Amino acid sequence: MKVFTMGVHVLDVLVRPVEAIPEGQGATLVEDIRMTAAGTAGGTALTLAKLGAEVHSAGAVGADPSGDLLVALLQRAGVGTEFLVRRADTATSASVLPIRPNGDRPSLHLLGANITYGPDDVPWDALVRATHLHLGGPELIGVDAAARILSYARDHGVVTSVDLLAPGVLGSFEQIEAALPYIDHFLPNEDQVLGFTGEEDLLRGARKLLAAGAGVVAVTRGGEGALVVTADGAEPVPAFVVDVVDTTGCGDAFSAGYLRGVSLGRTPVDAAVLGSAAAALVAQGLGSDHGTFDLAAADAFAATATCHA
Repeated sequence: MKVFTMGVHVLDVLVRPVEAIPEGQGATLVEDIRMTAAGTAGGTALTLAKLGAEVHSAGAVGADPSGDLLVALLQRAGVGTEFLVRRADTATSASVLPIRPNGDRPSLHLLGANITYGPDDVPWDALVRATHLHLGGPELIGVDAAARILSYARDHGVVTSVDLLAPGVLGSFEQIEAALPYIDHFLPNEDQVLGFTGEEDLLRGARKLLAAGAGVVAVTRGGEGALVVTADGAEPVPAFVVDVVDTTGCGDAFSAGYLRGVSLGRTPVDAAVLGSAAAALVAQGLGSDHGTFDLAAADAFAATATCHA
């Protein structure tokens, strides 16, 4: 598997545990502060590399210290960064995440350079040598640009997948419709399916995405697992029972596990099981890069761990 993870790259600063922000000039001691690479492209790249894929990231980051650190963290994880473009006039996208004791993660986010990436930055010649393209956050670069990139990849035999970044409340069908015919595997969360399709029922929303051209829709549902919807029907995939430390990066880890499963010839449902396993392993620590697991360890976890009823 040689995969391009293209789109959103973020430097996350995670603080845990945070029950409340101190008033005024107050201070509170915490147990851990970490910085990790993240984002619907960057975070997915980290787990794909752990699962044995050859990964190259493509996107825009600032020519600033935050960008230097983000690139270094990706490189340390074994991700190729030669196709990341550096912007001298725009900051690197970053988030500060005060992680609550139950694992919830409110966010303070800087959009930064991600919104500047476009077709002129795409390494077209290198892209055709990939087996897979994962486009994270296409709504930030615009649906026409996303459709152009995805259709080019499909025309050259590259398997395509997409995950969204924006919450459902900010989404609309027009933001994604033109790209859907070029998406082999669409990997949104439940909130995004409902928000972007305008439907009130998850299954109807997923089927609307299929009718508009998406090949498979694998929807993440947090602690309720995932729902895999194809032209042949819908099948739930339960989440695994773990002690959750932090949910940051779990959706990206699911995408990575799912796509690695697809690359190995597994069915969409079996691929979603690997995705759920990867997400559960990441959730047990702080940040998108948590865990030293590989493909064998993720499969072993999926075969032995307890699922939510």
